[in-house]
Amino acid sequence: MHRPAITGTGVFTPENVITNAELVVAFNAHADLYNAENAAAIAAGEVPAKEHSSEDFIVKASGIKQRYVIDKEGILDPSIMHPLLRQRRDDEPSLMAEMGVDAAHKALLQAGKDAGGVDLVICAASNMERAYPAIAVEIQSLLGAGGFAFDMNVACSSATFGIQTAADMIRSGSVRRALVINPEICSAHLEWRDRDCHFIFGDVATATLIERADDATAGYFEVKSTRCATEFSNNIRNNNGYLRRSRPAGMADRRDMQFMQNGRKVFKEVLPMVSEHISAHLTSENVVAADLKRLWLHQANKTMNDFIGRKVLGRTPQPAEQPNILQDYANTSSAGSIIAFSKYSDDLQAGDLGLICSFGAGYSVGSVLLKRHI
Repeated sequence: MHRPAITGTGVFTPENVITNAELVVAFNAHADLYNAENAAAIAAGEVPAKEHSSEDFIVKASGIKQRYVIDKEGILDPSIMHPLLRQRRDDEPSLMAEMGVDAAHKALLQAGKDAGGVDLVICAASNMERAYPAIAVEIQSLLGAGGFAFDMNVACSSATFGIQTAADMIRSGSVRRALVINPEICSAHLEWRDRDCHFIFGDVATATLIERADDATAGYFEVKSTRCATEFSNNIRNNNGYLRRSRPAGMADRRDMQFMQNGRKVFKEVLPMVSEHISAHLTSENVVAADLKRLWLHQANKTMNDFIGRKVLGRTPQPAEQPNILQDYANTSSAGSIIAFSKYSDDLQAGDLGLICSFGAGYSVGSVLLKRHI
């Protein structure tokens, strides 16, 4: 049995930034347009008026201050309120593959390896821009990697589930070196016209290189163990899909064709699930919470992360123990915990333990226990 290790990570960050101030101006202008167009129905009590958003509301609800996006022009146009992405030709790289390749090259560079030695590529993300051919196979081809590749979707837990899959294959000897890539174009499935969620998501891509520890040429994080769990829930849902056109009114502008969540139920049900999952994972490895030097949590909501940190550690975590990046990136689905890991892991010392954990729709939760080697 081989020891799997994370030897490199990479983050692709789009050039466009949308601040909360910009977002609020656009949303409030949209709300005014909507209320004017539906004035009669609103007066008759048939539909509710749209409330204005505010910067204070967004920060209090989420801790988010800005987000990176592939396109901001369409999102900030009150008459459009979604990204405008050009149609690419079939002989051009897809957008997800382009983002993923950028992050992959950065991960390979950090590890001092080249793509030719990669024999597994997993594209793990909340949404794929097409059904087939697999984005992962396209990335494999663009990189010049060998072996095989496949797509994986476990919503916000896609990265940790992908790491478990790759680590298990490395451990068993079926592959030697793997890239788990998370290109998340969350702006495309967010409903920017909904005050309750219009601020939540941003775009990004991350890549994690996992290989045999014996092949590492510099410092690395040994994957000591992984743990994944799922439990079905409708409280985070998106009903879009390839069957849409086959159903009556399927192509109508329906609210359930974008990201939807019942926030109160998600808080109530996910928080204990995640806290108990992490505690059980640590117990199974004979690790006590005090031994953890760092928690790299899914970056969805600051209040959620603060709660989980307190439950796991039994006290309020210090900022360095549980770094947040969502104030800058917003929720980037599966990529969030990997951004946190990539940006806040270099300072750990030999023997230090840390844990990556992601959670979200499904419900799903995945955790990866790591040990630092210098």
